[in-house]
Amino acid sequence: MILLFRYYFSLIGSPLDKASMLDIAIVTIREFLLMVMPLATAVAIAGIVGAIAQFGFLYTTKAVMPDFKKLDPIKGIKNLFLLKKMIEGLKVTLKSFTTLGVGFVFFFYFILELPTVALFNLHDQLEWLKDKMLIIAFAMLLIIFLFAIIDVIIVRKQYFDGLKMSKQEIKDEMKNMEGDPLIKSKIRQIQMEASRKRMMAEVPNADVVITNPTHYAVAIKYDAEKSHAPIVTAKGMNYIAQQIKEIARENSVHIVQNPPLARSLYNEVDLEKPIPEALFGAVAEVLAYVYKMNKK
Repeated sequence: MILLFRYYFSLIGSPLDKASMLDIAIVTIREFLLMVMPLATAVAIAGIVGAIAQFGFLYTTKAVMPDFKKLDPIKGIKNLFLLKKMIEGLKVTLKSFTTLGVGFVFFFYFILELPTVALFNLHDQLEWLKDKMLIIAFAMLLIIFLFAIIDVIIVRKQYFDGLKMSKQEIKDEMKNMEGDPLIKSKIRQIQMEASRKRMMAEVPNADVVITNPTHYAVAIKYDAEKSHAPIVTAKGMNYIAQQIKEIARENSVHIVQNPPLARSLYNEVDLEKPIPEALFGAVAEVLAYVYKMNKK
């Protein structure tokens, strides 16, 4: 920077023609590039470090393969105005202006020292310039590093938030694990219907149907070779009880009215299970009556 200013001072009073203007442009561009090269290198390194910190080392050739779909202008315009892309663009712009702003603040602050630095010898001027450039580069690098840390935190939070399931997703997951309630209800309905049909198919084989007589009906079967006690082969209330009695009549199965025994059998004995010992006497009396009627 000091050398550039000295070069400008040396041109005072010199005639300006096309050749001299070209020389001035070449020297200015060369010195400017030499001045910003350390800063540009520091910014590039910081950007690479920030990207590695967020995503790790990634290698792929897919990104450099030609894809003519990307040349679709309509699709490109749509993507350009996507909210997410606009936000990312604003973030990049904010980072750039903030970083450059910090650099320019230091730069203009150091310019105030130029009158004093102009009195130094060349070696001291170069040392001063090196120190100030390092300070500017470090300040900008620090800003970039802070932005990189913030980006890492935001990206990780967005990643883990994306892994969390919404309430609807949790409900759907529970349905998949436990089964859809509607499907489960339908399955239970089908199972109950199949069980009822199997139960009704056993009524014609019963020895007797005990009723109360309208609300309960219990079919009893006793086979001494297969069981030590009579078995409840069918039972039901109200509409089911009426169906049991109807099937019993159609198949000439005896129907005996005994309300207390019918209620006890319905409440205490499961299907295809033997009656408890407490009911042996009452059931035995009913079966004895049925067997007696069959002999007649």
